[in-house]
Amino acid sequence: MTIRRLLGLAAVAAAAAVPITAIAAPAHAAAPVDYVALGDSYSSGVGAPPYLSGGCSRSNNSYAAQWATTHAAATFAFPACGGATTNDVLTTQVASVTANTDLVTITIGGNDVGFGDTMVNCTIGSDSACINSVNAGITATNTTLPAKLDATYAAIRSRAPSARVVVLGYPRLISPTGSCGLFNLSAAKRTALNNGADILSGVIAGRAAAAGFTYLDARGPFATHGACGSSPWINRFNLFAIGDSYHPNTAGYTQGYLAMLNSVGALARRR
Repeated sequence: MTIRRLLGLAAVAAAAAVPITAIAAPAHAAAPVDYVALGDSYSSGVGAPPYLSGGCSRSNNSYAAQWATTHAAATFAFPACGGATTNDVLTTQVASVTANTDLVTITIGGNDVGFGDTMVNCTIGSDSACINSVNAGITATNTTLPAKLDATYAAIRSRAPSARVVVLGYPRLISPTGSCGLFNLSAAKRTALNNGADILSGVIAGRAAAAGFTYLDARGPFATHGACGSSPWINRFNLFAIGDSYHPNTAGYTQGYLAMLNSVGALARRR
């Protein structure tokens, strides 16, 4: 997910770097699988540079690339792309899934309900502007997103009837306490954003379950690691790396998302 409209803001100091602790592949890892990583910036690795060539802000620090490496995937297709919507998955990504695919992971839905605009409004706007934007996103989450997720999940299942499909959710982005620096977020904004994250998580979890997919809720692992807190796994707003703002840092992808995916256990070949 990208936040391009923040380019006109005044300069602030870069966010502090976070120490990283790598998580190795579990000892019980199964035989190598054919793995496809679909989705948006939370799958491509936005927030944890350096980025690979070819656009989409794909990073080897993403949970997907780390999982493929630590589990010695037989093949690894990585079409996940920063800014992707469900329509992008359907039109440009799902073709990477085939009948030979054993494992598919995906994060999707945030851009369909206006994540970027909401974060702009909550970073530089008033409390009321932020709350109104969050509420608009909640309306979209409850009304239009379910059908979009259903269509996306159905396309994945159609192309890979035997694959294990793991849907990873989004965390609450902002710590309830702590400073975000010059562009600080009020308690009202933080509450609204995190309430919106809860509703989005509930809808994604429900549609994943209806599709027969595994859902991994990111809110628990990230609970004490929101942006602006004392141990953040989410980048706060940073003018010098605007696109990375409000995305996981490398610790978030490694200790958060990768650990979640590792917790699923052995992902054996399904054919």
